Amino acid sequence: MRVRLVCAVMGILNGRVAVVTGSGRGLGREFALALAREGAAVVVNDVGVSLRGDGTDEDPAGDVVAEITAAGGRAVAARDSVADFEAAGRIVATAVDTFGQIDIVVNNAGIVRDRTLVKMDESDFDAVIATHLKGTFNVTRHAAPIMKEAGYGRVVNITSSAGLRGNFGQSNYGAAKAGIMGLTFVWALELGRSGITVNALAPAGITRMTATLSDDGGEVEVPPTLDPSLNAPLVAFLASEQAGHVNGQLFGRTDFSYTIFQHPKQVAWMHRDGGWDVASVAEEFDSMLGQHLQQVGMVMPKGLSQDSARS
Repeated sequence: MRVRLVCAVMGILNGRVAVVTGSGRGLGREFALALAREGAAVVVNDVGVSLRGDGTDEDPAGDVVAEITAAGGRAVAARDSVADFEAAGRIVATAVDTFGQIDIVVNNAGIVRDRTLVKMDESDFDAVIATHLKGTFNVTRHAAPIMKEAGYGRVVNITSSAGLRGNFGQSNYGAAKAGIMGLTFVWALELGRSGITVNALAPAGITRMTATLSDDGGEVEVPPTLDPSLNAPLVAFLASEQAGHVNGQLFGRTDFSYTIFQHPKQVAWMHRDGGWDVASVAEEFDSMLGQHLQQVGMVMPKGLSQDSARS
């Protein structure tokens, strides 16, 4: 059951302007509604395509705009594709032209074309990379100069455990989401000195982008902990002035908890004065590094396949 949206007059984002990509449905819709609820004017970006990125006659962006404005908020639709650099510029321009500024970008837009490596076409790989990874670059590239001039900005990138840990059948999606992690680290360094924070969230939730199938192929009841709206409060906080001290961080969500990821770092060393040859590596590897080998793959809730709860 949906809770009626009521936009705050004096929320933590009052007076701010946000662009939320891919916000006509699912996680993105929840992000847009949460930002609007906290007082932000929102550019709801969604091209209305299928999960594979094919065109449809639907207008989910318009639907979310109507929902926000009916609740007393401010919103406008932008139906351009983030995968096209010039089109991404038009999305950002919509914020500036309509509301006079851009303070927040939530890079959420995405599609899925899941196949194992040996079955994946080049077009499947390129399309997913273009939407998730290049789309994140495109929108932020247009927004960042405006934010730098204003001396303020908040960027929240949506990554995934599929990229941070791996997920079967998702070479394209996992690569894009891991790339978004890298962008987050680089941009936090580059933009932080200008009052712009850049963080990432690996959300959890059942949406149309996730396969709502159990392991035996039947429909699965969505657990309360996989309600996509549970991700939105953290995004709204990261988009606020109150999160100015938070930069370059990876967050996640598990059950009713928010989590923070440790950045990738060395966990063990194998040292030998003068360096190594192949024979000595083979002799010492298991005792020095082998005991620290780590498991790959996402940890899934009971009864769900790896595809069913990915972000």
